[in-house]
Amino acid sequence: MALVAIVGRPNVGKSTLFNRLVGMRQAIVDETAGVTRDRHYGKCEWSGREFSVVDTGGYTSNSDDVFEDAIRRQVVIAIEEADVILFMVEAATGITDYDAEIADLLRRSKKPVVLCVNKVDSGDKMYDAFDFYGLGLGEVWSISAANGSGTGDLLDEILRVLPEETKADEDRQNLPHIAIVGRPNVGKSSLTNALLGEERNIVTPVAGTTRDSISTYYNKFGHEFMIVDTAGMRKRAKVTEDLEFYSVMRAMRTIEHSDVCILMIDATLGMEAQDMNIFNVIQKNRKGCVLVVNKWDLFEKDPNTMRDYTEALKARLAPFNDIPVIFTSVLNKQRILDVLTAAAHVAENMRRKISTSQLNDAMLPEIENYPPPAWKGKYIKIKYVTQLPTRTPQFAFFCNLPQWVKDPYKRFLENKLREHFDFEGCPIQIYTRAK
Repeated sequence: MALVAIVGRPNVGKSTLFNRLVGMRQAIVDETAGVTRDRHYGKCEWSGREFSVVDTGGYTSNSDDVFEDAIRRQVVIAIEEADVILFMVEAATGITDYDAEIADLLRRSKKPVVLCVNKVDSGDKMYDAFDFYGLGLGEVWSISAANGSGTGDLLDEILRVLPEETKADEDRQNLPHIAIVGRPNVGKSSLTNALLGEERNIVTPVAGTTRDSISTYYNKFGHEFMIVDTAGMRKRAKVTEDLEFYSVMRAMRTIEHSDVCILMIDATLGMEAQDMNIFNVIQKNRKGCVLVVNKWDLFEKDPNTMRDYTEALKARLAPFNDIPVIFTSVLNKQRILDVLTAAAHVAENMRRKISTSQLNDAMLPEIENYPPPAWKGKYIKIKYVTQLPTRTPQFAFFCNLPQWVKDPYKRFLENKLREHFDFEGCPIQIYTRAK
């Protein structure tokens, strides 16, 4: 699928236009300059043609700011991988030094460039747009990203310069979505970059560097899925900025839309209350889970440390403790492929379907050996079991008195299902139905 990159200096409205093109509020928009840091991807459809759009951070130069240097590298990477560059400037300010520098960079890239002047929301500002012919990038398109005026003509021009599609890409919507979640500064973006083998997401020692949920296609080592890096989630009481509030909300929504969540914790801190809160959100949304203990290289170890640490973690996560636990050091690239393998295995388990005959052959003898406790002198007889046609593993047990099968027995049934069939990392739901 063809890719269009939106570039420009900070605060010209790139994320506002990105949200309009993809048809949803996907990128965080705020009056503060420098909100967008990482490259952010979405899909746009216009006149029957679909293409990808990438939003980038504002391009600056000669700055001492740790983020701005990293953002500049991200913009350069976006320009390299894009088929068409949408260069965005602002009508009111005229041509700035940064605009001229970016225009020079784009001319050297030899890529098709569409120059759009934003914030042209009145007739007077239309005349200001003509100044930008001085950049020497050809036709100027006047738009207002906030209210949508001029964006139709702009999209027509983008379609005109987009390269023809040789063959439709494989539909990626059906691929498993794997979200990397956790508290700030546990190494989520570092893990994404290590897996992809490129500086996909900005990494600094500053907690809260990642603000948006950044989705990336992954196809290496026999694995194919979408990896989503999210902002770190802190306790609600500690979230002070509006930006961080939006980032945390975006991370929560990413959990809702994912198939498997990789929950990263800091080995030196252990499973804290906020980690448990995030785990409970994953459980509540019925998502697969892989627990990654990062910074294992900083932890003092003896021969039994890993076993003891795993047992302590599983005791904390009970009753749902059938979860793969991987000990990593992302900085040293230690066991990061094990994380991929575990996530792919859990994604496969989430989609596992077991025939009714297999289920009954395995489960009915177990139920006969340990039947449900009698209730008020009445005996509960479970006749048969079947898997429901749902996205996550759910099972219906048909019996004469379903309302009297209590939670402890349902947990027994779930444990027996896990014994007989591989549902590691997946939440299982048990329903009792009247026969």
